Amino acid sequence: MRTYPTDLLLAVEHVRSRFEAGELGGLRDLLDRAGMHDPLVRFDDEELFTGLDRLLGGVSQYPWQPLPDTNDVLEFGPVGDIVLDDRHAEATLRGLLLGWALGNRTTIRSDRPELWTAVMDALREAGAPLPEGRVEKPGAEAAGTVVEVPALPDDAALSIDCRSPWVSRLYGFRHRRGIRLSQARSDDTAEREGRIAAKLRYLVGRARRAPFHAGLPVVREAGDLARLPVLEKPALEAHSLPVSRDLCSGDAPSGEVLRSGATSGNPRYIVFSRADWENMVREAIPVFYELGIESGDRVINTLFGGGMYGGLTTSFSELLRMPVECYSTGQFATVDDLLMLAESFRANVIIGMPALILPLLRDAKARCPELRIEKVIYGGTPMTENDKTWLRRELGVQSVSSILAANDGAQLGYQCASLGGTLHHVNDDYNLIEVVDADGAPLEDGSVGELLITSMQKFEGALIRYRIGDMGRVFDHTCACGVSGKVLEYLGRSDGLVRFKGETVLYGDVLELLADFDVSLLQIEVFTEGSKEVLVIRTESPNPPGPERIREHLTTKVPVLGDQQDFDAGLDVYELRVESLAEGQLPRNSVSGKVRTVVDRRLEAR
Repeated sequence: MRTYPTDLLLAVEHVRSRFEAGELGGLRDLLDRAGMHDPLVRFDDEELFTGLDRLLGGVSQYPWQPLPDTNDVLEFGPVGDIVLDDRHAEATLRGLLLGWALGNRTTIRSDRPELWTAVMDALREAGAPLPEGRVEKPGAEAAGTVVEVPALPDDAALSIDCRSPWVSRLYGFRHRRGIRLSQARSDDTAEREGRIAAKLRYLVGRARRAPFHAGLPVVREAGDLARLPVLEKPALEAHSLPVSRDLCSGDAPSGEVLRSGATSGNPRYIVFSRADWENMVREAIPVFYELGIESGDRVINTLFGGGMYGGLTTSFSELLRMPVECYSTGQFATVDDLLMLAESFRANVIIGMPALILPLLRDAKARCPELRIEKVIYGGTPMTENDKTWLRRELGVQSVSSILAANDGAQLGYQCASLGGTLHHVNDDYNLIEVVDADGAPLEDGSVGELLITSMQKFEGALIRYRIGDMGRVFDHTCACGVSGKVLEYLGRSDGLVRFKGETVLYGDVLELLADFDVSLLQIEVFTEGSKEVLVIRTESPNPPGPERIREHLTTKVPVLGDQQDFDAGLDVYELRVESLAEGQLPRNSVSGKVRTVVDRRLEAR
């Protein structure tokens, strides 16, 4: 069974906290007699995290390090067995900690066995799986690589020591040429459960530093996740900045702060520590490759930015590390920009929200009929099959791919070239997705329910079992792209239904019924006008049809939307209104650019 550096970090944190609480007096005395008068200098999980993170190119991605230039991976592993000769206690302790962090079975040859037995016992008290360790007499026969660990001054930083030459004797790596990160994880079936469990243990351990999460039970196995409470949006808002610091760990500030788009309600601020941001970027680059981006592509990035909204900021950080040329126009891209970039720079990829890029591309096509774009990557809102067909037919687009993402937890799912519709690969190593019922109880694979996300590599403002307000179902899928595992069928917002005349009208059903009218975007609004309940259907399309045509079509297909009702026909209490708009006329959120799909003003306070 593979062990993980994050478990060693939890063990070191456990020992440190016991020392700080005035416990482990016997071990402190043993260390003091061995010349280590301040054990906290070496039992420093933050210093170890920083050093290991730099050494491995991401401690949370272990055992793989994705390579941004080639989209394949380095795979790290322990040398197996190491032997430490205890000449200097401080050096031997560093050898044990880093040897175990990197998964090595460790033998210490020492004439003070009680010291090292006590150290190993204290580390194992944390309950996290650690490699084997034993203590032998000096000179005893022991299998393994003998590692000479140099002594360090008491004030020497562990984070720097992790890059010392001696540490290279503790691990090896191989270049998995042509193997993508998704493939490496897909093939790692025997270790998958242990790998996910290790990430959960570390996430919950780090989260417990924040007051809001302080009462979470310790997690041992992946199955323990279902025992944790569901994080609801009202609770998240009440305990997040700017209202509260209850989700903050108290660590020194670092990284980036984003704000929610606040499509409904007040904005909330999302803190990414520096390590959180690095994890997000490392995990996102392989996703961009899966979406079809290749080395040498020229990418127009029209994602929304400004006002601390994350779309442009995050994607800029990710694309900057890839071997592509990027033009970050943000939401202010114009037809002139697009045509200039396509002609002068030969831009072949565009990334953005359908609500922005579809009108932009149609106008550009009208002005320049020979315009061609090779790849379209979209997110934020769905794209209809009619619009995808138009892109392929009119612009010669070869791939249209969707990415699911949120400011809260970054990327949630993505489409490879072999997936279509609303199916998305999910990456449990980054965002673990559960499908649950209204009470938060897990549903069987294939069942439709509400989605919870657990952001496995975001430790500041941790999101654990957060109900994101979306619906879907998850099931196993062996994909033609070479990746086997969970896929998510994304079914839209959980608030994408409306009760009208006592019956349920689903947003997705209405949008599907409007496919014959080339509708790109749809908004449904319900409100009360006097004693009457009014349902408004607003559509956007490149060639808006007459509203009466839409009304007649919908009332024929969905009788509840018509004049028929199951009570006194003389009562004028319901009305359907249709507004058929040109592209760009639905109101967009000023920060995120999104269109609210369902607006139920009956629920608003009066």
